[in-house]
Formats: sequence, C-alpha cells, structure tokens
Amino acid sequence: MTSQASRKEVNQQPTQEFNQQLLEFIERSPTPFHATQNIASMLEDAGFEQLAEGDEWSLNEGGRYYLTRNDSSIIAFIQGVSTNTASSSLDVGIRMVGAHTDSPTLMVKPQPEKIKDYFQLGVEVYGGALLNPWFDRDLSIAGRVVYRDKQSNSLNKRLINFQRPVATIPSLAIHLDREANKNRTVNPQTDIPPILFEAGSDECKDFRTLLARQLLSEHDDLKDTPDIEVFDYELCFYDTQAPAQIGLNNDFIASARLDNLLSCFCGLQALLKVCADSQTPQTCMLVCTDHEEVGSASACGAQGPMLQTTLERMLPDGQARARAISRSLMISADNAHGVHPNYASKHDGNHVPVLNRGPVLKINANQRYATTSVTAALFRQWCELQAVPLQSFVTRTDLGCGSTIGPITATQIGVPTLDVGVPTFAMHSIRELAGSQDGYDLSRVMTACFNHQGPIGIA
Repeated sequence: MTSQASRKEVNQQPTQEFNQQLLEFIERSPTPFHATQNIASMLEDAGFEQLAEGDEWSLNEGGRYYLTRNDSSIIAFIQGVSTNTASSSLDVGIRMVGAHTDSPTLMVKPQPEKIKDYFQLGVEVYGGALLNPWFDRDLSIAGRVVYRDKQSNSLNKRLINFQRPVATIPSLAIHLDREANKNRTVNPQTDIPPILFEAGSDECKDFRTLLARQLLSEHDDLKDTPDIEVFDYELCFYDTQAPAQIGLNNDFIASARLDNLLSCFCGLQALLKVCADSQTPQTCMLVCTDHEEVGSASACGAQGPMLQTTLERMLPDGQARARAISRSLMISADNAHGVHPNYASKHDGNHVPVLNRGPVLKINANQRYATTSVTAALFRQWCELQAVPLQSFVTRTDLGCGSTIGPITATQIGVPTLDVGVPTFAMHSIRELAGSQDGYDLSRVMTACFNHQGPIGIA
C-alpha cells in the first residue's frame, strides 16, 4: 500500500487544483439553490444539455444530459450505448453517485421582523445544526425569492445573495452567565434571532421591501422593471468567512457546508473526468438531491420520485430497466465522523477514521447505512486500483447512528448501494474540517467506478 507521505507527494499538483476548485465551489454555493446552479453551469461547460421534466425527451447514445427540480436538486448522466433498448449492453448496468445539496442552517421565517431597539429576524433551525458555533460570526443571507412584476402582474423567481456580512448573533457576556463554560444551552426560539441593524435608524423595517431592493441591486436586467413586490422566499443565513486550506502543512480544509457539498463536488469531478477522458459504453449518473438533513421526504429529496422517474424515462421498458438496475451500483457519498483526538472515546476503538487516511466505508447492521459485503468489496477493489487507502466506520454499539440517502435510494430503487464519505470533524457546525487529501482520493475512486468495464456485481 502506498504510504501517506508518498501518496501526498505524487498527487500534490492535482490535489491542489482539486482543492482550489472545491473551495471556490463551496464559497459560491451558500444554499442548495446556488449549489445546483453552479453544478449545472459546470456541466454545461462540459457539453451537457439541460432536459426539462415537462418536455418529451429524445436521448441519444453517448449524450450528456442534466435536469433539475425545485432549483435545488440535480441529476446528470451520460447515456450509455444502447441502454434505452433491451440489448446486451444492459448487462453492464448504471454507475451512480449520490449526494445531497443541503446543510444544517438557520432559515428566515415568513414573518420574521423582530423590532425593538434592534432590527432582528426570526429564524427556524433547519436540520440538526450545532448551534453554539453560530454565535459571534459575520453572517450574510442567501436563497431563492419569488416576486411579482407589477407591470405585467407575472410571478418570477431569482436567486439572491447579499454576500457581505449583514448580521450577527452576539454571545451573552460571561459576566451575565457564569455557568456558560460549564452548562450552556441554546434556546432556538429566543437566543438566536440575528441582529441586522439599529431599529432607530431610517432604514426600512419591512424585510420584503429590503429583499426587493437587493434583487434590483443584484440583477441588472430587473432595473428596467423596478416596480416589483416580493411574495415569498426561502432564505438562510450563512457564515461569510471564506473556505480555506489550513494547518501548518496545509493538511486540512476548513469550511461551512463540507457536509455535503464536498461529496457533490467529488461526484461532479468524477463525472467530468469521465467526459474528458473517454466515451464509456455504460451509463454514468450523478444524483444530488435536497432535504437530506430533514429526512429526504420531499418532491426533490431522495425519498421522492425524481430518480425513479428519471430512470423510467431513460429506460422506458420495464424489463430492461429491471435488468439494468440489478447490475447497477449507487455510491452514496456523505461525510463520515473522523475520530476527534480530544473525544476518541466517542468511537469504537477498532473503527477510528483519521483525516487524510482515505475515504471511509460506513457500515451499520441495522441498515442506517446501505453498505453490504458485496458493494464494500467492489469499492475496496477500486481503492486498490487507485492506490487509495480505505477506512471503515461503525458507530459505538451504545450510541445511535445517523443515516444517509443510501438506504432511502436502495429502498426506493432497489439498486445495490454502499455508503462512503470523507472523514470530518465538527460535522453540522457552521465551520467543519476535513483532510486536504481525502476529497481528491474519493473522487478518483468514483472515477474508477464510472470507468469500470463489464457488469458490476459478484456472480
């Protein structure tokens, strides 16, 4: 097995290029809407054609396509040779990589204004956010806004991103809470409404009016129709501190939303690598869906029908589709818990994922992860092919276990699935930490999966 030091030395330049693009991608993607838009843009640059779910599809062999739903989920695929007919090429199946576009955050409520001495916004916690790190950060706002053009009386939607710091959640001083370092709890209703400005100022105090002004300032084409009215929105706060490669030896990636934009980026880079290198005879697919952090039960989540209906349209014949799915594989990519050196007792002593020691197979006997011995062995073989070390994670038997889109997709589609991810510290914090080598290595293994010739499986 290649040593860690030699692995870093051999892959130094491509790893640095990968990480630089990763940091830029995450910084441009403060919300699932922005992440989906950025993925779509990169796909179009690589020659992918957008499909509309409301249109009739005509797919060509070797064609590159993508579709979105709710502006926050995206599926991209390379149509393999003859996979839309009952032919022998169906025996090789479909190679899939799945991830999710959402991250825990603070969402702005529909009637958010809290005005007394300061203008604050009421927020709702989205997902299992670690709340304490949200205090004393420079926050901005981004998301999707639906507005009416009063001249035409038409409804339209746009993405919005204030970009600069516009809010903060100050901590209560230690002098007023002497037990803060021993037993601090956060009440999500009363303790975390961000402060935007002084209420006594001349600033407008209607949030929708503020959003309308921001729309006009961000989108030049709206200046010809300045009479707009914001009807609704899906907006969240985010930390404006830029993602960075940190550590004395640049060993780490520190950023918001590593869970799970890192996995989305790994899968995207693998798909683009396949496009650049060759035309594969098999179908390769990237599936990035929203709402995983709240259970995936939505029209655009993994528990919804988006992937199922896409496969039905790619393979209209039921017999052919069943044959293809039985020979397919889904890599469900979602970050794994690295062993925190200060809290090592939280892990099973025989399963201790370390940052920069390779991706992590996630295994759970109670099917919180979808990995089987067969799918794990296939992934292990691809890791060996790429000289990438592989680790395993099993939660302590006396602790609960999180889950991913893996078991959901396996249940919905029936596709053999494995769960894997990059080891991470501070998962669900406003700023997470991952190894600077692991993302690039995971993407390489995904590329090996996409390029795998012949059927996937063990006879």
